[in-house]
Amino acid sequence: MQKIIQDVRACLQFYSRLPVTGANDAHNAPDFSRVGWAAPIAGAIIGGIGGAVILVAQPLHLPTTVTAACAVAALALTTGALHEDGLADLADGFGGGKDREAKLAIMRDSRLGSYGGLALCLSTMLRVFALAAIIERGAVLAFFALLAAGAFSRTAGLAPMLVAAPARADGAGASSAPPSSDMIRRAFVVAAALALCPLAAGASVAQIVASQLAAIIVTVALTKLAQRQIGGFTGDVLGAAQQVSEIAILVALSAR
Repeated sequence: MQKIIQDVRACLQFYSRLPVTGANDAHNAPDFSRVGWAAPIAGAIIGGIGGAVILVAQPLHLPTTVTAACAVAALALTTGALHEDGLADLADGFGGGKDREAKLAIMRDSRLGSYGGLALCLSTMLRVFALAAIIERGAVLAFFALLAAGAFSRTAGLAPMLVAAPARADGAGASSAPPSSDMIRRAFVVAAALALCPLAAGASVAQIVASQLAAIIVTVALTKLAQRQIGGFTGDVLGAAQQVSEIAILVALSAR
């Protein structure tokens, strides 16, 4: 139990700004070859924070879009917009760079460009509107949807490390030992189990399966795109993989 708590703490330190303590330096990626299995649990905790906002807002009878926007804002505040930053940097680099070196240089630049700004706008809109559609079917369902999306998307965000090489010798992508295939399998088992939670609030088995398949498809597509564009993955690619898989899950669960 102590090891489980330590592994979850290490992931939470990296993925969030929650006041947790542990051996991991919050500014560096943890050793995912050792703690990668705990990523979905940390993701579920983060997703649960957004879900709690929905449950608190329910008695206030706020419009569903307002409630959804507050929940998405809570997620961004909890993570320090870690994954959103990766998505924006990837969009700027892939959209504005003429070659591999230029793309990597743009992705390392902290300034936000037009491609990154558009990616953030579309990402936020898709999450807010998809989540609002889920809230209309029930606040508890929306809570479990965010929990499931948080768990499964963090695991999908590790997948590029298994099938691609680091695109640069330094940076967040290369600073952590990649998880083994066995570790990824363990993480996906935990994530898949947590992704079943919406079943308890009225989601169908077809929606759960579709959401997981959608997350896997967009993650594979993003990984292949990164391999063509920059020859591998970076921390920004991992963050973007989390974002697109979370969007895919929420959109799939919003379908009636």
